[in-house]
Amino acid sequence: MLLLKDITSTEFAQGLADLAPPERLIRQLQVAVVRQNACEIPAELPHYSWRLLQKIRERVAIPRLKLIDKVVSPYDGFAKYVFQGDGEGQFEAVRIPLLHRPGDEKYVICVSSQVGCALACAFCATGRMGFKRNLATWEIVDQVTQIQADSPHPARGVVFMGMGEPMLNYDRVIKAAKIFSEPCGMAINSKAITISTVGIVPAIQRFTAEKHRYRLIVSLTSAKTEQRKSLLPIERTYPLPELMAAVREYHTATRRRVTLAWTVLAGINTSREDARALAELTKDLPILLDLIDVNDPTGQFHRPSSEEAQAFRDYLTEELGMPVQRRYSGGQDIHGACGMLAAVVNQEPVGSV
Repeated sequence: MLLLKDITSTEFAQGLADLAPPERLIRQLQVAVVRQNACEIPAELPHYSWRLLQKIRERVAIPRLKLIDKVVSPYDGFAKYVFQGDGEGQFEAVRIPLLHRPGDEKYVICVSSQVGCALACAFCATGRMGFKRNLATWEIVDQVTQIQADSPHPARGVVFMGMGEPMLNYDRVIKAAKIFSEPCGMAINSKAITISTVGIVPAIQRFTAEKHRYRLIVSLTSAKTEQRKSLLPIERTYPLPELMAAVREYHTATRRRVTLAWTVLAGINTSREDARALAELTKDLPILLDLIDVNDPTGQFHRPSSEEAQAFRDYLTEELGMPVQRRYSGGQDIHGACGMLAAVVNQEPVGSV
């Protein structure tokens, strides 16, 4: 049985090779299922034999996530969806609105790749859940399929920054990215698909060797070994020298500026010393630094004051000499912001898919 949303159009065609379906039909069906949220293969289509369509119907299954909850922020329009798949646990995706250009309104979808996470980053709600399981490719793809069907504007980007560490579910994540970027899939530009990692070195090396065009973001948060160990335990497995060697290999192979993410923690990683350590770590490496304010409902970590945040930006400007941007982390009021995803079900969901 062929599981649509779990395979690329090429794999779809290969699975039906003995039926010799027209290539155009394969593309048409892939569009219908992946992009248009079709729940079944039609019994009739112009220009195609009903017998062929019936045989295809007998060969394929179209899985679908169950929507558990949806809530929309009244403040910034971010929308959080809670889904249930075939296995244990619930997981979340977030619809990020980009509506500032009239006539070019669109969304970026932040998807989950795992239920829970094994990496236990100190400031992350998902990490506190522990690891439950990897999501199947179709469970990743259907997050975007269903959200697109529920949205007034198109999804033009996907970020693998939801629940889980994408590089620990590498094969399924990459296949999902291929389906997103296929012209007969979601038709999303490869450069608008972002895969984030806290530093799984072998997976970064594989990503580089396979020459994927998707954007890579490495979550750094500290350039000091002991501090990073306390915040991101993965530092004990893949220490900064190994991680940065892999990052430099990626830059050498792609010639792309490397994006590093820095979760900003008041009184912890915002000093001139932190900026200086980062400058030393990334010396001669073109980077873009994304600053992300921490979101920690436990109260253990706090956002910096505006004065502390500005001082840190000044330190980075003086020490780093590379582009720095603050990434807006919306959906805080619905627990949909960076670091807050923990499959929290709201009592009064807004709307439904």
